[in-house]
Amino acid sequence: MAQVLVALLLAAAPAWAAESVSEALERPAQLTRVPERAVLLGAAQAGSAWIAVGERGLVLRSEDGGARWQQVASPVSVTLTAVRFADERHGVAVGHGGTVLITGDGGRSWARRLDGRRIPELLLADAKQRQDAAAQKAAEQLRADGPDKPLLDVLILGAGRALVVGAYGLALATEDGGASWSSWAARIDNPKGLHLYAARQRGNRIVIAGEQGLVLKSDDSGRSFQRLATPYPGSFFTLELPDEREIVLAGLRGNVWHSTDGGREWSALAVPMPVSIVGSQLAADGTLLLASQAGFVLARRGEAFVPVHRDPMPPLTGLAAGRGGALLALSIQGVMPIAAQP
Repeated sequence: MAQVLVALLLAAAPAWAAESVSEALERPAQLTRVPERAVLLGAAQAGSAWIAVGERGLVLRSEDGGARWQQVASPVSVTLTAVRFADERHGVAVGHGGTVLITGDGGRSWARRLDGRRIPELLLADAKQRQDAAAQKAAEQLRADGPDKPLLDVLILGAGRALVVGAYGLALATEDGGASWSSWAARIDNPKGLHLYAARQRGNRIVIAGEQGLVLKSDDSGRSFQRLATPYPGSFFTLELPDEREIVLAGLRGNVWHSTDGGREWSALAVPMPVSIVGSQLAADGTLLLASQAGFVLARRGEAFVPVHRDPMPPLTGLAAGRGGALLALSIQGVMPIAAQP
């Protein structure tokens, strides 16, 4: 749901939004009485623990499979949209205001390593170095707009290495655990600055999905990307790479498309309801799972998807699969463990 609303939120931001975001970047998240019932947007496993993130800078930690949650101190009050871990200790969370938070202790503490005030300066320096007048103008506009642009996904590329993507084509990477960042804008064919919603990697392949049917593929670990032609012109909010050959895209109005030849040919996968897909995961056994705004978790069965539970949950915002078939559904009413993998 965060991805579905991001364009509307950005377009409708009042004049004081930049100032408010700047303040929220400096204000630690407030304690919440029942944080597990808040709007949560992303979750991941850190060893045996679960970490979830969401509105107003919330970071939660569970050590009993998601039955009970404890709020963890967070240095920001902006909404956090995604979190991923490289191992049981090292993780990255991203969110609004260009926020990137880093942990080195399994999600028990977090430090800000990037935000929307620094990002335009990085992009401007990169554009000047490349003598790219259009990119320089875009970076200057981004700086003038203020630090309100959200990051929407993070991809762990290796130890200390990560790629973050977000609104208006933001794509930045670190090679040193967040101490320094570089722009990937020159590698990506996105002259309109379309929003980038999701990034996934399998081996040397990296795929990024975004709005207006934008799909970008790299087969050299991100050194270069090619733009793929897709049959659907609407936004893709999530994607998965089930194996070395297949790419699966999902997004607006229940559109799910897949290619088994690296993106040359595409065919549709059936879903039981034409409602936006906002999250996805590959379960431990390889089953492809989708999260629907209709409140259903869907599992792939051949060329179609079927619900894994009878009754709808609140509108879902994300999905996280862990070891041993563990599955968490994230929603506008909090986190909901699903006992058994389909």
